[in-house]
Amino acid sequence: MNAEQLKGKWMQFKGDLKEKWGKFTDNDLQEIGGNYDRFVAKVQECYGEQKRELMKWADQWYHKAPPAKTGKKIQ
Repeated sequence: MNAEQLKGKWMQFKGDLKEKWGKFTDNDLQEIGGNYDRFVAKVQECYGEQKRELMKWADQWYHKAPPAKTGKKIQ
């Protein structure tokens, strides 16, 4: 997902993002506000080593290819 795609889908994306990746707070989401660079920085800050996995999930979400369901929330 690129910057324009994130900006265009932000309102839909942020709910699913918070549900799947529980470390994001409402303040984090407000701070990101659909800005791709802030999103990537916050992903790194909150998830560090899981950044690649989260970014892959974001791409899958955008392309409507549902990520593999594991039945657990990632912390």
